[in-house]
Amino acid sequence: MTLSFIKTTRQQEIYAQIASLADTFSKRSEKNDEEGLFPFENIEDLKKIGYTALTVPKRFGGEGISLYEMLLFQERLAQGDGSTALAIGWHLGIMMDIEEKKDWKDERIASLASEVLKGALINRAATEPQTGSPTRGGKPQTSAKRGDGQWVVNGRKTFTTMSPALDYFLVIASIEGTVQVGEFAIHKDSPGVTVQETWDMISMRGTASHDLILENVSVTPENLVHVMDKRSFAPNGWLLHIPACYLGIAMAARNVAVQFATEYSPNSIQGTIKDLPNVQRLVGEMEAELIQARHFMYSVAQKWDEATDKANFGPELGVVKYVATNTALSVVDKAMRIVGARSLQRSNPLQRYYRDVRAGLHNPPMDDMTISTLALSAFKSLN
Repeated sequence: MTLSFIKTTRQQEIYAQIASLADTFSKRSEKNDEEGLFPFENIEDLKKIGYTALTVPKRFGGEGISLYEMLLFQERLAQGDGSTALAIGWHLGIMMDIEEKKDWKDERIASLASEVLKGALINRAATEPQTGSPTRGGKPQTSAKRGDGQWVVNGRKTFTTMSPALDYFLVIASIEGTVQVGEFAIHKDSPGVTVQETWDMISMRGTASHDLILENVSVTPENLVHVMDKRSFAPNGWLLHIPACYLGIAMAARNVAVQFATEYSPNSIQGTIKDLPNVQRLVGEMEAELIQARHFMYSVAQKWDEATDKANFGPELGVVKYVATNTALSVVDKAMRIVGARSLQRSNPLQRYYRDVRAGLHNPPMDDMTISTLALSAFKSLN
């Protein structure tokens, strides 16, 4: 699309680097998807340009990019490879979240920031088989018990995205003997930490969102980085990396369809199919949907960056994800209608885009929760 949300020279410089890498990642994505491989090479390439450290706070030597900028870069990255973008988005967003909420002690944030600047990768391990997504309020069955000056953590976490490449797992666990829930920073090499390769999905196959097994993992008191409180459940702007990813995939699908329509000339017509009214209608609808969703996402991100009080952003953030994900589904569907049966060929990226955007329905917040929240807000406004 010709529509650009780049505002500064610095953004343009970083965006150009990412665009170049994304085009390279696109060439690797078919093999990674076909074989269910984690894109180690992509992640290393991102480290080399400093991408994985972009959300490290400026006070600790990082770029400290804004939410708006993170979405700008993530959207372009996803045009090349959705799995890579979604995976690294969690790492970038969580570093941003830790600094923004300041739930951790400053020295712990500084320590983690130093590790990330050196190339360390992080992600939270929160989802469990029995509780599902933590956004639905289930208390974790993973437990942490205090004894002999150490914490001992036991449990199983599911959907631990990027698990083969992570250096630190931020494990959410119930603290035994209390009603509290804590966040523990656990290094990948800690005894008792195992990644069980359970990820066997048709969508986002390269994210390697395997199970994390914790068996009597002993950590120091300092590894309890945070005990959950009201701030822990405040609106999370960084989760907009999810809609940015799916809009990026949708834009890639749009590009494939437009290119195909420009070049494909069946012998039943003069010229190419881009001149057919039904094709022009589908392309126009794709453009309209993408323009709406992207303007909405970036406007909310800018509002977030500029706001001093972010307490009431919850509904807007949820709607951005709802609109973006469903827009992505619609755009990919239209792109496949333009290309026709060829879109189902295994060698055609559209069939991968179709599978990948379906995963967006199961990333937080889920559609039903967003719609329910909006309904309750509407009824409350009348009281």
